[in-house]
Amino acid sequence: LFLIVLAIVWIIGAIIQDLKRREVDNLWNFSLITFALAYRFFVSVFINNYWFFINGLIGLIIFLVLGNIFYYSRLFAGGDAKLLIALGSILPLSYSWLLNLKIFGLFILLFLLGGSIYVFIWSLVLVVINWNKFGKEFTKQFKIYKNIFLIGLILFIIGIVASFIKFEFILISIFLLFPILFIYSKAVEESCMVKAISPRELTEGDWLYEDVYVREKKIEKSWHGVSKEELGLIRKKYRRKILVKYGVPFTPSFLIGFLGLLWLNRWGLV
Repeated sequence: LFLIVLAIVWIIGAIIQDLKRREVDNLWNFSLITFALAYRFFVSVFINNYWFFINGLIGLIIFLVLGNIFYYSRLFAGGDAKLLIALGSILPLSYSWLLNLKIFGLFILLFLLGGSIYVFIWSLVLVVINWNKFGKEFTKQFKIYKNIFLIGLILFIIGIVASFIKFEFILISIFLLFPILFIYSKAVEESCMVKAISPRELTEGDWLYEDVYVREKKIEKSWHGVSKEELGLIRKKYRRKILVKYGVPFTPSFLIGFLGLLWLNRWGLV
């Protein structure tokens, strides 16, 4: 129960930081690991069974691998990956590793599925707020990817019609929506998530929309974001507005996944 409460408090804290500053402090994520492992260690000493502590270490190692896979495949930003890694010290909630692996799998599934729905709803809000810009950008992206869009739409309609004959076709047709969703996401990204800011507003880790030239030095846009050294150089010597690309704050997905896991446990499904 202590580990569950600890995880919920830290996830909520990460969400507040993410919504406010679009970043989660490394210290905040790493402190969750420290508190979780310290608690596991003292409990293990008290009950004279060190598997409670060892399980936390194993979970941390497993999620360290998962976090790096998600980060380097560009599915997660750095703060999200570190929060996932930190939760690895929490989630081994059983002495049975078959059950722990089931918990891991369900958590990943729930937070990715719940996160996808949450991100889609967030994008719809952005579209409503930036409707005119989105409309122009969607038209532009449609012209670029028109053939892919039309093929995907035709195959989707065929799949829906075929599903009346055999239900399995409805599942196939859902995947054929991806070309349409791809154009939608590109339009949302270009019209709603790019902002011009002053060098003083730029923070470490921000994603540059395009390369920035500071006198003779080229600062390239990168998935890793602006480094501390690059940030100092830009703030000191760059005077024009900078285009920065912001992503959707993804930390609420962790809370969705964790609460979903608790709900499944409440009904005896975990």
